[in-house]
Amino acid sequence: MTASSIVVVAASLVVTSAAVAQQNAAAKANRTTAAAAVRLVAKPAAELKWTDLDPAGAPGVKVADLWGNHAKGAFGAYFKLPAGFAVPLHTHTHDMKVIFVSGTYVQAPEGKPEFRLGPGSYMMQPGGNYRHTTSCDKASECLFFVESNGPFDLKVVETPKPVAKNP
Repeated sequence: MTASSIVVVAASLVVTSAAVAQQNAAAKANRTTAAAAVRLVAKPAAELKWTDLDPAGAPGVKVADLWGNHAKGAFGAYFKLPAGFAVPLHTHTHDMKVIFVSGTYVQAPEGKPEFRLGPGSYMMQPGGNYRHTTSCDKASECLFFVESNGPFDLKVVETPKPVAKNP
C-alpha cells in the first residue's frame, strides 16, 4: 500500500466518522427539541385561575398559582391587592422574590420609613423575623409576581394592648 493510499483511507475514515457523529448529534438535537416541547407551559392571562387568598382575613386579595401551590410548598404565583388594601405589622416564614407588574406597592419595615415600588421593580423580602406593614396605594390595584421555596403565610405581629389606668 502506497503512502497516498494510506492517506486516502485515513481521510475516508475521518470523513465517515464525522458524518456519523453529525447524524448522531442531529438525532440527539431532534430528541432534545421534542422533549423540550413536551415540557413547555404557556398560560395566557385570560386563562389564569384566580382564587381568594383569604376571604375573611384579606378580603379582595386574589392569587393565581403558576406552578406549585402557594398554600402547600414552593410556588410561583401572581397576587392582586385591591387599591387601598393594607396589612398591619406582620412576618412571613419564607423568603419571597417579588416583581411588581402594576400599581404602587407600599411597604414599611418596622421602625423604618416606608418605600414604594411600582411596575418593573423587584424586591427580595426575607422570611423569618422581618417585621413590616404592606399596603397598595389607593390609586389602583397592585399586581405582582411572587416566587418562594416554601408556602405563603402571613403572621400578624400581636402588639401589646395598653393597660387601662384606674382613676
